[in-house]
Amino acid sequence: GPGSYTVGTMSERFDCHYCRDPLQGKKYVQKEGRHCCVKCFEKICANTCMECKKPIGADSKELHFKNRYWHDTCFRCFKCYTSLVNEPFMLRENNKVWCSNCTAAADAPRCKGCFKPIIAGDQNVEYKKMVWHKDCFTCSQCKQVIGSGSFFPKGDEFYCVSCHEHKFAKTCAKCKNPITSGGLTYQEQPWHSECFICSNCKKQLGGKRFTAVEDEFYCVECYKECVAKKCAGCKNPITGFGRGTSVVNYEDESWHDYCFKCTKCARGLANKRFVCHNGKIYCAECPKRL
Repeated sequence: GPGSYTVGTMSERFDCHYCRDPLQGKKYVQKEGRHCCVKCFEKICANTCMECKKPIGADSKELHFKNRYWHDTCFRCFKCYTSLVNEPFMLRENNKVWCSNCTAAADAPRCKGCFKPIIAGDQNVEYKKMVWHKDCFTCSQCKQVIGSGSFFPKGDEFYCVSCHEHKFAKTCAKCKNPITSGGLTYQEQPWHSECFICSNCKKQLGGKRFTAVEDEFYCVECYKECVAKKCAGCKNPITGFGRGTSVVNYEDESWHDYCFKCTKCARGLANKRFVCHNGKIYCAECPKRL
């Protein structure tokens, strides 16, 4: 309310302080000990409304805050025009009053998806100083809501796990399904660890020694037992691992290089001339002594 002046009807003989017109029997305003007519009050003494910039007359309801004045009908939220008489408000830039709801919305962070404010209490998702309403955080591919679920960022786009697998993940050379984590590479082809296994015992071969035979893979033990040729000399498997990685082949038989030697003098014959006599191997000299 005003508080700084009084309005009434003059019963005594007084003249207006400004225009000197008699006030007896007329409506007057008393302010700071001075009596004046309503016309002079509005012209000289009345406060100016911060909103409409017009004088606040003696018959108007006046609201004031920090030496600022408004008509009660002008005291409205600058954004939503809701009356703020008896309501909480905030005085913001340019002396504009805002209701608490509009103030909260204006100060709230903006959703990266819909660009609307995220009000306190709204469910939201934050990532690298950006924020979304939970329902606005969607997959760039299928447009389904990711919300608080797992996702993969790619530049300015975000993908749910399923779409990322189909769009970006490598495909296993065996099962043709996406490789989402782990895996290994053999001859420039990707494999799931669980798909790169021994063809015989089905053990995983990742990080272990193995042998490839006609697009099949074997661990060392299974290769020795099931695939490797047997040395015609020592009768053990020729694996190509460790000692004797070189192999000598003659007709339908194979030897470790260290087992390919003269039957009589035991001289090593790998990469040397030899003679086969009655199914046995000899150096070039020993057959002459037989």
